[in-house]
Amino acid sequence: MDHSIVDTAMTSRKRKREEYKKIILLAAACVVHMVIGVVTWYHNNYFVKEPTRNWELEHQSFLNRLYRGTNKDCIEQLRLSKNAFFNLCRILQEKGGLVRTRNVPTTEAVAMFLHILAHNLKYRVVQFSYCRSKETISRQFNDVLRAVMKVSKDYLNFQPCTLEGAEANKWRWFERCIGALDGTHIPVTVSPDERPRYRNRKGDVSTNVLAACGPDLRFIYVLPGWEGSAGDSRVLRDALRHQNKLEIPTGNIS
Repeated sequence: MDHSIVDTAMTSRKRKREEYKKIILLAAACVVHMVIGVVTWYHNNYFVKEPTRNWELEHQSFLNRLYRGTNKDCIEQLRLSKNAFFNLCRILQEKGGLVRTRNVPTTEAVAMFLHILAHNLKYRVVQFSYCRSKETISRQFNDVLRAVMKVSKDYLNFQPCTLEGAEANKWRWFERCIGALDGTHIPVTVSPDERPRYRNRKGDVSTNVLAACGPDLRFIYVLPGWEGSAGDSRVLRDALRHQNKLEIPTGNIS
């Protein structure tokens, strides 16, 4: 009788140990499955920037259509003729320091840059045309922009402002003016809860920017950041009281 009780107890403990091992293995399998899922998601979203398929032909399809098309097609899409486009690519490479990346040639990077500027496109729209990720488009856009800024000083030369003849006669009425200022509304993208503050009187979501220029048409002051709903007088008051304020010399009018 005693041996029977001992055997039953041992069998019960053995069964419990086996059940406990099964639970441990099941929990471990669940954890491993979750870890694999997280690693796969992270890899696909942060390491694989381009589609896993070989879409090299799709990447070049838009440029190939431009190359084979007419000058009119290139001008309509990029606002440049074919010769001007290739000359710009050469200048940005030689003087701007623009280099080809492993997956994106400089011609494609410049084309994406011009395409965005020419039609005020968003990255997600360009993404469909060039079959590139938004991260790749953003990186290439900034690389081309830095190259353009680097060569801009060689091509944007300010000329001295000299008024002669009839123009000089007109300007004599404004001899004490230091310049002119005006406000402009620039479209912006904001979160839904901020849109009412940025909606201007025309119903568009924008930011109100004040800018002032001198008689030579060079900008001497810019105040960005105000909501589109803000009136010009309110923006001007802020410009005159701002820490980096618009300085108006005594005895002058603007």
